[in-house]
Amino acid sequence: MKVILNPKKEIWSAILERPTKTVDDIEATVSKIFKEVQETGDVAVNKYTNQFDKVQLTSNSVTSNEIEEASKSVSQELKDAIKLAYDNISKFHQAQKTNKVAVETANGVNCWQEKRPIQKVGLYIPGGTAPLFSTVLMLAVPAQIAGCKEIVLCSPPNTEGKIHPAILYTANLCGVTKIIKVGGIQAIAGLTFGTANIPQVYKIFGPGNQYVTVAKQIATKFGVAIDMPAGPSELLVVADDSANASYVASDLLSQAEHGVDSQVILVSTSKQLINDVETELNSQIEQLSRKEIAKKAIANSKSILVASDAIALDLINDYGPEHFIVCTNDNNYYVDNIANAGSVFIGNYTPESAGDYASGTNHTLPTNGYAKNYSGVNLDSFTKSITFQEISAAGIQNIGNAIEIMAAAEGLDAHKNAVTLRLKDLQ
Repeated sequence: MKVILNPKKEIWSAILERPTKTVDDIEATVSKIFKEVQETGDVAVNKYTNQFDKVQLTSNSVTSNEIEEASKSVSQELKDAIKLAYDNISKFHQAQKTNKVAVETANGVNCWQEKRPIQKVGLYIPGGTAPLFSTVLMLAVPAQIAGCKEIVLCSPPNTEGKIHPAILYTANLCGVTKIIKVGGIQAIAGLTFGTANIPQVYKIFGPGNQYVTVAKQIATKFGVAIDMPAGPSELLVVADDSANASYVASDLLSQAEHGVDSQVILVSTSKQLINDVETELNSQIEQLSRKEIAKKAIANSKSILVASDAIALDLINDYGPEHFIVCTNDNNYYVDNIANAGSVFIGNYTPESAGDYASGTNHTLPTNGYAKNYSGVNLDSFTKSITFQEISAAGIQNIGNAIEIMAAAEGLDAHKNAVTLRLKDLQ
């Protein structure tokens, strides 16, 4: 990791720049594939599956027999771990349910809000260098709790034309209604437009590489909502002399191994801790099965020494990390004052990987600075709020004159007349 000592504020944006391409760099490729899928449907989907995933499929729909076979191949130990995670994630998201909000705003004017599930949702599950069956839990569990009618899951096949068994097992456990063997840009395009094999959905969820992230953003041009522009994973750790250097290094590496375009940042008021973490990184990275990926990600990452907690917090809020770990003498200072973060992990015994798998919180989070204006996936992500109102005769008499005056001031005579007619009948 590159060590930066007490950087001036005017260069923060430069040193905190993410190692990702801009939308402009890859939008042309994404738009080309979208156009083909829109025009030729499954023909284009199959073409790009063959090109990118190196497999020619006779059918990209997962059958019940495939799910059954997959379930048999998943060890009981892993099933038990998935079930524990499923239970905790369910508890946390069940607790997010809210009651109908109702209020009488004026005598005879009753207004209320109720939440309804989004009927058709698409879940994108990466399957490239790591089969993220944990993401199935994070997306399908709240979709199931929300009551979404159609839950369509897309995940890229391997060269044998199969999806990882743990993904299929978890999808079945969580009530996914259809599973498609398709990944990348063509999966997002298929969910956007619909094809003979891929249902069109109203909202698309899930992380992915930079191409998937841009594809989701392009999908919004065609009337499909997305959870957020969730791209390559990132982690920022703030730590001082109270932190355990080996723990900090392990957390940094846990994100670095996601992909070569992942980024991890260490911010500290202690030069000694930075040195100790560097030593631990060099030692631990050699033990990783994905060490070559981690090494490339670490090359894009930085250790930043700052003079005070106040400067550290200012820098962190400027960065807006996806994952934020706090291990300091004054954790409450950061917890109480953090404004921009996807998910926060507090103390020496709260690794970020707990949130990735089994603590209960959702791991689908805003990256690339979007934590400044997006929330991570939660139960409300799978619902929309509908407002209702019912006005009695007394109610329209109470607010009618105000409506007439405001409508007239805006020059909207029909709006005024809709009230005037009712008031005259009530005289």
